[in-house]
Amino acid sequence: MLIARRARDVTAAEAPLLAAGVPLMATAVRALGTAVAGLLRQRCGRVVGTSVAVLVGSGDNGADALLAGAELARRGVAVIAIRAGSRVHDGAARAAHRTGITLLAPGAAALARAARCDVVLDGVTGIGADGPLRGAGLDVVVGLLAALEAVPRPDRPLVVAVDVPSGIGVDDGTVAGPVLGADRTITMGTAKPGLLLPPAALLAGEVDVVDLGLDLAGAEPAVVRLERADVARLWPVPGPTDHKYTRGVLGVVAGSTGYPGAAVLATSAAAPLVGMVRFLGPDTVVDAVLARHPEVVHGDGRAQAWLVGPGIGVDDGERLAQVREVLERAVAHGLPAVVDAGALEVLPERVGAQVVLTPHAGELARLLGARGEDVAREDVEARPLAHLRRAVALTGATVLLKGAVTLVAGPGTAVHSQADGTAWLATAGAGDVLAGVVGAALAVRSDDVVAEPGLAAPLAAAAAAVHGRAARRASGGGPIVAGDVARAVAATLAEVLRD
Repeated sequence: MLIARRARDVTAAEAPLLAAGVPLMATAVRALGTAVAGLLRQRCGRVVGTSVAVLVGSGDNGADALLAGAELARRGVAVIAIRAGSRVHDGAARAAHRTGITLLAPGAAALARAARCDVVLDGVTGIGADGPLRGAGLDVVVGLLAALEAVPRPDRPLVVAVDVPSGIGVDDGTVAGPVLGADRTITMGTAKPGLLLPPAALLAGEVDVVDLGLDLAGAEPAVVRLERADVARLWPVPGPTDHKYTRGVLGVVAGSTGYPGAAVLATSAAAPLVGMVRFLGPDTVVDAVLARHPEVVHGDGRAQAWLVGPGIGVDDGERLAQVREVLERAVAHGLPAVVDAGALEVLPERVGAQVVLTPHAGELARLLGARGEDVAREDVEARPLAHLRRAVALTGATVLLKGAVTLVAGPGTAVHSQADGTAWLATAGAGDVLAGVVGAALAVRSDDVVAEPGLAAPLAAAAAAVHGRAARRASGGGPIVAGDVARAVAATLAEVLRD
């Protein structure tokens, strides 16, 4: 599990080590130098004779970056350093001078040179910065972004961020101004929330955590990301005494005459993962579902979890009435439920954490608007963490906010962030497949969720991880449709569960 802690907790954990003389900076510098050298080998096939530009801010990150530049210069790398702050760390400046590195003013000529280097090392700001870039740091980043526009994309440098890409919201993942997006972020001690939270997470690239030996046991996780082993621990494997009812029964109310495919996709994803799927819908939709999956049972009956809403429009009164009846019944009995798409329009004012809402940004804006909040889709996209938490507070539900980085949180739970998919997953019906996987995850652990409703959040995050991995498996690096993802779900889960 990848755990991110807030900046203040990292600073507090560093303090006793620094007081004891532990050389944290030396560890950071060594890690940066090793990472950049590795990237140079990958890109150029060598280290000697390559080029690196270091953006040197006023703080410790600037010092780390400049000292790493000095190490690389000693290994035969042509290093330039550009001032991006009001001062430079004395020790780092002396080390740079000894290796022949000249600190350049942030003019157009220097930034044009940086744009032609093999790697740019971003040490403009660190976790102590608050809000968007300002002053010299802003000028350097804006100038370099402009200079990069003149360089063909394949020839542009790889960008390595020191701790965090400069200018992101370290604790909330917001992006309030220009940011030099990184291909790789080398972060110290622990991941930072902004590296896992959108929109900033999309600018962090691959994240590597450098172990500094920090004692963070008392620091509450701000954001967590499930990895393969975490998903495997959450997903039960049937034993020899299990049968279809003990494996979990998922009831599904999905699809309409206008959108029958949503029901097919949701049931296709869920059916292999549970003991039984019960389906309620119009005859034409039932026919489509049974034609694809004859094992699906048509009709109402006992279920351990419910999925309602995929493919049901907000103006489909007849279908929404059925959704409302099923949802009210599930809530009354404390059963887990997934509320997707049109069903969000008939959500009761308050529900329990065992109810998982699966909106995209636009649907979350409408959900909040219906509860008196003045929120547009763009607001949710700019500050997804804040709006996710607000939705949890207003509804009492667990909320899964879909996106390239999917966020999940429930009342009193950690925020989960999953980014397991591929950009090819941006395709019609992908959300229906996800809803099916989330519903299955709740059905197979229904008794546990009823006893501990907070379990719905990690289970929904695990489902998002399986969904994303299934998309990657189906894609193979190329385009896909949602049906491809649904067909890949079972094999993907088997791979996750495999030792």
